Amino acid sequence: MKPSNQSNADDRAVSPVIGVILMVAITVILAAVIGTFVLGLGDQLGDTAPQASFDVVNVSDSEGNVTFAKTGGQTIAAGDLTLSIGGERYEDAFPNQDWQSGQEIVGNYSDSGVYSDEETVRIIHDPSGSAIFEETVDFGS
Repeated sequence: MKPSNQSNADDRAVSPVIGVILMVAITVILAAVIGTFVLGLGDQLGDTAPQASFDVVNVSDSEGNVTFAKTGGQTIAAGDLTLSIGGERYEDAFPNQDWQSGQEIVGNYSDSGVYSDEETVRIIHDPSGSAIFEETVDFGS
């Protein structure tokens, strides 16, 4: 038969073990959260590409313009966008205004040569570095 004080010692030993495990888990979680923000990774969490859809309305290669219609999605600051044609980037191609659904905006690339073939046209969201539109466009017609 067990002495009465030994039974109580076995029961009490469970509580400190669970307490230590919980304290270690909380410490690891706090360290991960604090480390994320200290290393600057937390700042990048907000830089996600906006969700929007576009169509190419018109290509005027002689003037160096591509007209885009925003057909849906959230409002985007057009000044945050870069036009890419055939891999060449045009940083200031779009006017600095809010671009809403149903609105057309002209992307200008007049500072370069004339395109004559099909080229991949992209709209790149600079803060996130993501292409939010991509389509092959025939500049010859």
